Amino acid sequence: MNIKVIGLIFTILCCIEFGRGIYFELNGGQTKCFLEENPKDTLLLGKYQLEDLNPPTGQPNQLALSVRVTDPEKKELLSKTMGTIGRFSFTTQIGGEHKICFSTNTSRWFGPSVKTRLHLDLETGAGANDYEDIAKVEQLNSMEISIRRLNDRVNQIRKEQSYQRGREQTFRNTSESTNSRVMWWSLLQVVVLVATGVWQMRHLKSFFKAKKLV
Repeated sequence: MNIKVIGLIFTILCCIEFGRGIYFELNGGQTKCFLEENPKDTLLLGKYQLEDLNPPTGQPNQLALSVRVTDPEKKELLSKTMGTIGRFSFTTQIGGEHKICFSTNTSRWFGPSVKTRLHLDLETGAGANDYEDIAKVEQLNSMEISIRRLNDRVNQIRKEQSYQRGREQTFRNTSESTNSRVMWWSLLQVVVLVATGVWQMRHLKSFFKAKKLV
Protein backbone atom coordinates (compact mmCIF):
# COMPACT_ATOMS: atom_id res chain seq x y z
CA MET A 1 0.00 0.00 0.00
CA ASN A 2 1.23 3.50 -0.84
CA ILE A 3 2.96 5.31 2.05
CA LYS A 4 0.83 8.41 1.46
CA VAL A 5 -2.36 6.36 1.70
CA ILE A 6 -1.18 4.80 4.96
CA GLY A 7 -0.36 8.24 6.31
CA LEU A 8 -3.80 9.54 5.30
CA ILE A 9 -5.55 6.62 7.01
CA PHE A 10 -3.43 7.15 10.11
CA THR A 11 -4.35 10.85 10.21
CA ILE A 12 -8.07 10.16 9.76
CA LEU A 13 -8.15 7.54 12.50
CA CYS A 14 -6.25 9.78 14.89
CA CYS A 15 -8.79 12.55 14.29
CA ILE A 16 -11.77 10.36 15.09
CA GLU A 17 -13.24 11.34 18.44
CA PHE A 18 -14.92 8.78 20.65
CA GLY A 19 -16.42 11.30 23.04
CA ARG A 20 -18.76 14.25 23.49
CA GLY A 21 -19.60 16.93 26.02
CA ILE A 22 -23.06 17.78 27.35
CA TYR A 23 -24.56 19.71 30.24
CA PHE A 24 -27.95 19.80 31.96
CA GLU A 25 -29.52 21.16 35.13
CA LEU A 26 -30.31 19.10 38.22
CA ASN A 27 -32.63 20.27 40.98
CA GLY A 28 -32.09 19.10 44.53
CA GLY A 29 -33.01 15.44 44.96
CA GLN A 30 -33.80 15.07 41.25
CA THR A 31 -32.54 12.14 39.18
CA LYS A 32 -31.84 12.33 35.46
CA CYS A 33 -30.94 9.35 33.31
CA PHE A 34 -29.91 8.73 29.74
CA LEU A 35 -28.98 5.71 27.65
CA GLU A 36 -25.53 5.04 26.23
CA GLU A 37 -25.28 2.25 23.67
CA ASN A 38 -21.94 0.46 23.40
CA PRO A 39 -20.55 -2.94 22.36
CA LYS A 40 -19.27 -5.49 24.85
CA ASP A 41 -15.92 -4.83 26.59
CA THR A 42 -15.98 -1.08 25.91
CA LEU A 43 -14.42 1.32 28.40
CA LEU A 44 -16.45 4.45 29.16
CA LEU A 45 -14.90 7.38 31.01
CA GLY A 46 -16.95 10.28 32.35
CA LYS A 47 -15.44 13.58 33.51
CA TYR A 48 -17.79 16.01 35.23
CA GLN A 49 -18.12 19.28 37.08
CA LEU A 50 -21.12 20.19 39.24
CA GLU A 51 -21.87 23.92 39.15
CA ASP A 52 -23.86 25.66 41.91
CA LEU A 53 -26.60 27.86 40.35
CA ASN A 54 -27.97 29.23 43.62
CA PRO A 55 -27.43 32.83 44.77
CA PRO A 56 -24.80 33.10 47.51
CA THR A 57 -26.21 32.70 51.02
CA GLY A 58 -23.02 33.04 53.03
CA GLN A 59 -22.97 29.30 53.70
CA PRO A 60 -21.55 26.98 51.04
CA ASN A 61 -23.77 24.14 49.86
CA GLN A 62 -22.28 20.72 50.41
CA LEU A 63 -22.74 19.53 46.85
CA ALA A 64 -22.34 15.87 45.96
CA LEU A 65 -23.14 13.88 42.84
CA SER A 66 -24.35 10.28 42.79
CA VAL A 67 -23.81 8.14 39.70
CA ARG A 68 -25.49 4.81 39.01
CA VAL A 69 -24.95 2.67 35.90
CA THR A 70 -26.95 -0.42 34.92
CA ASP A 71 -26.55 -2.67 31.89
CA PRO A 72 -29.30 -3.93 29.52
CA GLU A 73 -30.00 -6.79 31.95
CA LYS A 74 -30.52 -4.31 34.83
CA LYS A 75 -27.26 -5.39 36.47
CA GLU A 76 -25.56 -2.60 38.41
CA LEU A 77 -22.09 -1.80 37.04
CA LEU A 78 -21.36 1.34 39.05
CA SER A 79 -22.82 3.16 42.05
CA LYS A 80 -20.88 5.88 43.82
CA THR A 81 -21.19 9.36 45.32
CA MET A 82 -18.53 11.97 44.53
CA GLY A 83 -17.76 15.65 44.97
CA THR A 84 -18.28 18.60 42.65
CA ILE A 85 -15.44 17.68 40.27
CA GLY A 86 -14.31 14.21 39.38
CA ARG A 87 -14.46 11.28 37.03
CA PHE A 88 -15.95 7.81 36.84
CA SER A 89 -15.44 4.85 34.55
CA PHE A 90 -16.82 1.41 33.82
CA THR A 91 -16.39 -1.34 31.24
CA THR A 92 -19.41 -2.85 29.53
CA GLN A 93 -19.87 -6.57 30.11
CA ILE A 94 -22.52 -7.04 27.42
CA GLY A 95 -23.45 -4.99 24.38
CA GLY A 96 -26.53 -2.79 24.36
CA GLU A 97 -28.07 0.25 26.00
CA HIS A 98 -26.58 1.14 29.38
CA LYS A 99 -28.56 3.41 31.68
CA ILE A 100 -26.55 6.17 33.38
CA CYS A 101 -28.34 8.09 36.15
CA PHE A 102 -27.22 11.22 38.01
CA SER A 103 -28.67 12.72 41.17
CA THR A 104 -27.63 15.28 43.77
CA ASN A 105 -27.97 15.35 47.53
CA THR A 106 -28.92 19.05 47.44
CA SER A 107 -32.48 19.23 48.77
CA ARG A 108 -34.12 21.52 51.33
CA TRP A 109 -37.05 21.11 53.68
CA PHE A 110 -37.97 24.78 53.32
CA GLY A 111 -37.42 27.35 50.60
CA PRO A 112 -36.57 26.81 46.94
CA SER A 113 -34.85 23.66 45.81
CA VAL A 114 -31.10 23.84 45.31
CA LYS A 115 -30.21 24.03 41.61
CA THR A 116 -27.05 22.78 39.95
CA ARG A 117 -25.71 22.39 36.43
CA LEU A 118 -23.81 19.25 35.53
CA HIS A 119 -21.11 19.56 32.88
CA LEU A 120 -20.34 16.09 31.57
CA ASP A 121 -17.74 14.85 29.10
CA LEU A 122 -18.11 11.22 28.01
CA GLU A 123 -15.39 9.30 26.22
CA THR A 124 -15.64 5.70 25.03
CA GLY A 125 -13.27 3.07 23.77
CA ALA A 126 -9.85 4.32 22.75
CA GLY A 127 -10.84 7.88 23.62
CA ALA A 128 -11.17 6.88 27.27
CA ASN A 129 -7.58 5.65 27.60
CA ASP A 130 -4.96 7.81 29.29
CA TYR A 131 -2.09 7.39 26.85
CA GLU A 132 0.24 9.69 28.77
CA ASP A 133 -0.04 7.39 31.76
CA ILE A 134 0.34 4.31 29.53
CA ALA A 135 3.49 5.80 28.00
CA LYS A 136 5.00 6.38 31.45
CA VAL A 137 4.11 2.94 32.81
CA GLU A 138 5.22 0.99 29.72
CA GLN A 139 8.07 3.40 28.84
CA LEU A 140 6.88 4.02 25.28
CA ASN A 141 8.20 6.77 23.02
CA SER A 142 5.97 9.11 21.00
CA MET A 143 5.97 6.88 17.90
CA GLU A 144 5.13 3.75 19.90
CA ILE A 145 2.30 5.46 21.76
CA SER A 146 0.93 6.82 18.47
CA ILE A 147 0.90 3.30 17.04
CA ARG A 148 -0.71 2.04 20.24
CA ARG A 149 -3.42 4.72 20.00
CA LEU A 150 -4.03 3.92 16.33
CA ASN A 151 -4.28 0.19 17.04
CA ASP A 152 -6.77 0.79 19.87
CA ARG A 153 -8.93 2.97 17.65
CA VAL A 154 -8.90 0.42 14.84
CA ASN A 155 -9.94 -2.28 17.32
CA GLN A 156 -12.73 -0.03 18.60
CA ILE A 157 -14.01 0.55 15.07
CA ARG A 158 -13.97 -3.20 14.41
CA LYS A 159 -15.81 -3.80 17.66
CA GLU A 160 -18.46 -1.23 16.70
CA GLN A 161 -18.86 -2.79 13.26
CA SER A 162 -19.24 -6.27 14.75
CA TYR A 163 -21.83 -4.97 17.20
CA GLN A 164 -23.80 -3.23 14.43
CA ARG A 165 -23.72 -6.39 12.30
CA GLY A 166 -25.11 -8.33 15.24
CA ARG A 167 -27.90 -5.78 15.65
CA GLU A 168 -28.64 -5.95 11.93
CA GLN A 169 -28.85 -9.74 12.08
CA THR A 170 -31.18 -9.58 15.07
CA PHE A 171 -33.39 -7.06 13.27
CA ARG A 172 -33.43 -9.24 10.15
CA ASN A 173 -34.40 -12.32 12.16
CA THR A 174 -37.16 -10.37 13.89
CA SER A 175 -38.46 -9.07 10.54
CA GLU A 176 -38.43 -12.54 9.00
CA SER A 177 -40.21 -13.98 12.03
CA THR A 178 -42.83 -11.23 11.87
CA ASN A 179 -43.35 -11.74 8.13
CA SER A 180 -43.69 -15.49 8.67
CA ARG A 181 -46.29 -14.97 11.39
CA VAL A 182 -48.22 -12.53 9.19
CA MET A 183 -48.23 -15.06 6.34
CA TRP A 184 -49.45 -17.92 8.52
CA TRP A 185 -52.07 -15.69 10.12
CA SER A 186 -53.32 -14.70 6.65
CA LEU A 187 -53.48 -18.35 5.62
CA LEU A 188 -55.37 -19.19 8.80
CA GLN A 189 -57.88 -16.44 8.06
CA VAL A 190 -58.39 -17.80 4.54
CA VAL A 191 -58.91 -21.32 5.89
CA VAL A 192 -61.41 -20.05 8.47
CA LEU A 193 -63.31 -18.07 5.81
CA VAL A 194 -63.44 -21.07 3.46
CA ALA A 195 -64.53 -23.39 6.26
CA THR A 196 -67.20 -20.90 7.35
CA GLY A 197 -68.47 -20.61 3.75
CA VAL A 198 -68.65 -24.41 3.35
CA TRP A 199 -70.47 -24.77 6.67
CA GLN A 200 -72.97 -22.06 5.73
CA MET A 201 -73.66 -23.70 2.36
CA ARG A 202 -74.23 -27.10 3.97
CA HIS A 203 -76.41 -25.53 6.63
CA LEU A 204 -78.52 -23.66 4.04
CA LYS A 205 -78.82 -26.80 1.89
CA SER A 206 -80.06 -28.79 4.89
CA PHE A 207 -82.46 -25.97 5.76
CA PHE A 208 -83.92 -25.85 2.24
CA LYS A 209 -84.29 -29.66 2.15
CA ALA A 210 -86.07 -29.58 5.48
CA LYS A 211 -88.47 -26.94 4.12
CA LYS A 212 -88.82 -28.98 0.89
CA LEU A 213 -87.67 -26.02 -1.14
CA VAL A 214 -85.20 -28.12 -3.11
